[in-house]
Amino acid sequence: MNQGFLDMESVELEFTSEELEQIDEIAFSDHRENRDAAIRELLDQWVKTRDE
Repeated sequence: MNQGFLDMESVELEFTSEELEQIDEIAFSDHRENRDAAIRELLDQWVKTRDE
């Protein structure tokens, strides 16, 4: 198993209650209740909007 990710810096995020609700909705509907996957999806969307 590649453990290169262990050298990455950590990031701490704070979410509002509205953002947590959105994360939970995405997690439930699209990711079999996997909140981490929902957060990655939202971060990916955010990065794509910044790149435009």
